[in-house]
Amino acid sequence: MKASKRAYVMTARSAKAGATRERICESVMDLYQEHGMDGFTLDGVASRAGTTVQTVLRAFKSKDNLVIEALNRFVRKGASHTAERPGGFAPTPPGDIAAAVNEIVSVYETIGDLVMRNLNNEERNPALKPLLAQGRAAHGAWVKSVFAPQLKTRNGSARVQLRNCLLVATDVYTWKILRHDLGLARPAVEAAIRQMIAAIAKSEDTNGTHPMAELVGRRKPAA
Repeated sequence: MKASKRAYVMTARSAKAGATRERICESVMDLYQEHGMDGFTLDGVASRAGTTVQTVLRAFKSKDNLVIEALNRFVRKGASHTAERPGGFAPTPPGDIAAAVNEIVSVYETIGDLVMRNLNNEERNPALKPLLAQGRAAHGAWVKSVFAPQLKTRNGSARVQLRNCLLVATDVYTWKILRHDLGLARPAVEAAIRQMIAAIAKSEDTNGTHPMAELVGRRKPAA
């Protein structure tokens, strides 16, 4: 009887601790979206999560560990700054370029700066590598799913090449160049990415050759 009660208490404590960690992580991402990476403190996180700084440190050891864990959960769940729902890589109608671009840009508008910072620190902070590897895998799976109709029009190496081009067109670095380096507004960023994807999707046929090059090849005089 005592053993059963002890197990119940331990299970309840574990569930409570898990819920506290979840609230803390959600608070981190909320504060990041409001104030940026350098704009929040452990005091602010604890206050938002309804706990204490001591509890935060006991659970995560340091602010860096807290940010990494929060981002890890954030990537797994997805994120969208436009609605109160998980949606970073939310279901998008397959083949709908406009919807796909809107979705991926929503993610980058929310966490793009943080992702870029982590990418820049990847070599100096090995703890970031698993998180960033997970993000790359998630992006690859998203491209494969969302652009499935476009990819099905290609075979073999042509399909691989198209997938690679779509990965680049929708990558966070592409967003960063358009949004920050060139200073484009979000609508212009989305328009540019849509145009790139449309051009990529039409540039080759199923054999991986350009239609005009194939036509010229057929008309080339025999030797």
